[in-house]
Amino acid sequence: MSRIGKLPIKLGDKSKVSVAGKKVNFEGPKGKLSVNLPAKVKVEVKDGNVLVLREDDSREARSLHGLARTILANAAQGVSKGFERRLSIRGVGFRAEVKGKTVQFALGYSHPVVFNLPEGVTAEVDKTPRTEESLPTVDLTLRSADKEALGAAAVKIRALRPPEPYKGKGIKYAEEKVRRKEGKTGTT
Repeated sequence: MSRIGKLPIKLGDKSKVSVAGKKVNFEGPKGKLSVNLPAKVKVEVKDGNVLVLREDDSREARSLHGLARTILANAAQGVSKGFERRLSIRGVGFRAEVKGKTVQFALGYSHPVVFNLPEGVTAEVDKTPRTEESLPTVDLTLRSADKEALGAAAVKIRALRPPEPYKGKGIKYAEEKVRRKEGKTGTT
C-alpha cells in the first residue's frame, strides 16, 4: 500500500469538502478549488478527514493512489492557509510594479515587460529595495490558494530574465542559489 496514499487529509477549522462523483470540491477562507480524481481512485469523508482509497490493486491504481492524495492535500491546504512564493529581482534599474491584475517589470530591455497574473494569483512588491552584494534587489511575493497556478506563474516570471552566473542579475527564487562564475581576468 502507498505510504503517502493511506495518510488521512486533515481539513482546517473553516474548510468544507464535498464529493460529487469524480470531482472533489474544497471551500475555505482563502477560496474555492475543485479537483478531478483520476480513474481507479475514490474518496471518502469521515470525521473531518478525507481518505483516499483505490478501487483495486492494479499497477495503475497503485501509481495514482499517492499522487491523488497529494493533489487533494495541496487543495485542502490551499483553501485553508494558502501558498506563497517569493522571487528576488536583482540588477541596476530592475523594478517591478503591481497594477491590478498585471505586473510591470523594468528588466533592462528597451521596453517594459507586462505580465498578466492568472486567475486566483495575487502579487505584492516589497516597498524597500535592498542592496545585496552591490546590486539592488526587489522582492516580489506571489500568493494563491492553487499551488499549481502559483508555481506556473512563478516559472513564467522567472523566465522573463533568468539569473546570469557572472553578476547574478535577473529574476530568481528567493531560496535559489545561483552558481557564480569567475569572469575574465586581465593578463599580466
